[in-house]
Amino acid sequence: MAFYGGAGGGSDGDHYSHDGFGGGGSSSSEDPLHRKKRYHRHTAYQIQRLEATFKECPHPDEKQRQLLSRELGLAPRQIKFWFQNRRTQMKAQHERADNCALRAENDRIRCENIAIREALKTVICPSCGSQPTDKDPYFDEQKLRVENAQLREELDRVSSIAAKYIGRPISQLPPVSPMHISSPLDLSMATSSYGDMAVIVGGPSSSAAVPPSCLIQPHLLSDIDRPFMAETAASAMAELLRLVHTNEPLWVKSPKNNGRDVLDLATYRRMFTPAGSSSERPSLRVEASRDSRVVIMDALSLVDMIMDADKWIELFPTIVSTAKTIQVVSSSPMLSRHNGSLQLMYEELQILSPVLPTREFVFLRCCQQIEDGSWAVADVSYEVSSTSRGLSRWLPSGFLIQNLPDGYSKVTRVDHVEVEDKSPVHRFYRDLVHSSYAFGAERWLATLERMCERIATTSATRDLPGVVPTPEGKRSMMKLSQRMVNNFTASIRASSQWQQRWIPLSRVDDTGIRIALHISTEPGQPSGVIVSAATTVWLPISPQIVFSFFRDERTRQQWDVLSNGNAVQEVANIANGSHPGNCISVLRAFNYASSENSNMLILQESCIDSTGSSMVVYCPVDLPAINLAMNGDDTSYIPLLPSGFTVTPDGRQDGEGPSSSTGGAATAAGGGSLVTVAFQILVSSVPTSRLSLESVDTVNHLISATVQQIKAALNCPPPGPAAAAS
Repeated sequence: MAFYGGAGGGSDGDHYSHDGFGGGGSSSSEDPLHRKKRYHRHTAYQIQRLEATFKECPHPDEKQRQLLSRELGLAPRQIKFWFQNRRTQMKAQHERADNCALRAENDRIRCENIAIREALKTVICPSCGSQPTDKDPYFDEQKLRVENAQLREELDRVSSIAAKYIGRPISQLPPVSPMHISSPLDLSMATSSYGDMAVIVGGPSSSAAVPPSCLIQPHLLSDIDRPFMAETAASAMAELLRLVHTNEPLWVKSPKNNGRDVLDLATYRRMFTPAGSSSERPSLRVEASRDSRVVIMDALSLVDMIMDADKWIELFPTIVSTAKTIQVVSSSPMLSRHNGSLQLMYEELQILSPVLPTREFVFLRCCQQIEDGSWAVADVSYEVSSTSRGLSRWLPSGFLIQNLPDGYSKVTRVDHVEVEDKSPVHRFYRDLVHSSYAFGAERWLATLERMCERIATTSATRDLPGVVPTPEGKRSMMKLSQRMVNNFTASIRASSQWQQRWIPLSRVDDTGIRIALHISTEPGQPSGVIVSAATTVWLPISPQIVFSFFRDERTRQQWDVLSNGNAVQEVANIANGSHPGNCISVLRAFNYASSENSNMLILQESCIDSTGSSMVVYCPVDLPAINLAMNGDDTSYIPLLPSGFTVTPDGRQDGEGPSSSTGGAATAAGGGSLVTVAFQILVSSVPTSRLSLESVDTVNHLISATVQQIKAALNCPPPGPAAAAS
């Protein structure tokens, strides 16, 4: 496997320990100058333990090195070299970070100079009221030139100092981008009081959130980091393959989790941890799971999508909310197609509910061809700077993908993650999260299976002849619907740092309504101020029954407040999976919200996977836009503002609700459903307008009435008096 790199700027070998000139691995008759170094690959646990010690004490004394030597089974010389190399790496990282800060400060000053210069062009002379001239004291261009020259000299001096530590010249500054000056009426600065609660307005639109710039700047990494990354990736790949191929006693069938594979932590520590040591940390919670499934996609195509950050999101739209490739550490050789490639990535994983924050990872992803038709993709967390500390940590995890005949693949997924919950998990999702299902292997593969079926049906041409007349029309409709689903999932994401903040608004039975706003200026969305409102409720009914209730047009009038109790008729249907509920529908709603708008249709996509997790997303679209899509025309400009539902099993197997105080009845099959109801509403087409109390009341009434009608239609008992959401 081609993950090895040369020694960087450290002492003798960075993450690689080796026998030096005095090692006993060579004959004494050999020339020491030509004696080949013998590299020793550290295990994943050894690296983890060394990193933990380094955080506490970067300069261990001889006694500490002896203790580590006995604990990890390494020679004291290897421990000494590892710490020397790690200190060299951290020093280089700090120097690069300092230089980055200086460059940013220089950019800021340059932008200020440019802004002042532009402002002075329109300044009015206080004495005569005329425009200034080059000779006026208010516009001294020569003075600005002198200041810029001084700044340039200062930057060159600092860059030359920093270059001595890095060992290479500093790259030139990027061009200055136009300066954005906020208007006093900028919505991102506004607040609107609602009762005793302030609704904070602002945040990005429904597009994917962007991680901090310090995590995505490739210049933070250099050749010094590559050996560490290569060693970490190689150890992760070796551990992943052992986790895939080893069964009992490492993996046991859990009767509490429907017989799913659960990692036996004691056995894991014995296999991957040296005797007498422990990797337990009281503040961390470990989640581990494994599952296998056959999907309708060949192995190489699947590897192509996994190694591409954008396609990675497309493959798992309900799990991966954000993915970025920070840097390609090493690419595969020509004609190898990903074999040996290694890249540093950032991602956020989500559960589609506003009550659970996303999980953030900075990690290495490496790909290796095991044999002909068999591929492994391994993920393992890697710290690039202090900003990546505190994120969730991938322990060696990933996929083993094996080619099968007729375009199918057998996929085995291993998930092993360390999580430190900064706040208690919402009680509705506690069982689901702690059972390793919410972000576990079964959910990954169930989503993969469904999405592979959806991709495979894109090329089919037998659906509704005469309604969707061409394959191009079908693909255009599916692309439009996929954009609608992506918009919906982004609207209810609960990112911990960068996405819009969800603010509790009011109680609705046993949970709270949460609201967030953003300004939409992107094509494909209505322009203006959009309010997103969502709530999650528990229903003592199986997820399959709840999904059928939402997707069936004959029962829509029972929950759709805007239909005013009128019937809904399906006029087109495109299947996108083997399950009959996986389809794209075009619905005609009679008197939908307004009797005057007879050209308004409803585009709806419904999907469910083998675990019972499902989603129903819908959006009003006018008739001319639907006709354009069915004719295969470009649909990227069609504005979409979707709403909908997500349904998830509650993770309980004993028939009780999320807690003993829910007051809900037990289901016969055991376990109920967690239903997230989410709406998006355009409250104003003027981007500078503020949120009014009337708009808040409308949103509150809409979502409360919808939840009440759902519970009434499904004969759900009212919650108990102690069922307030945590």
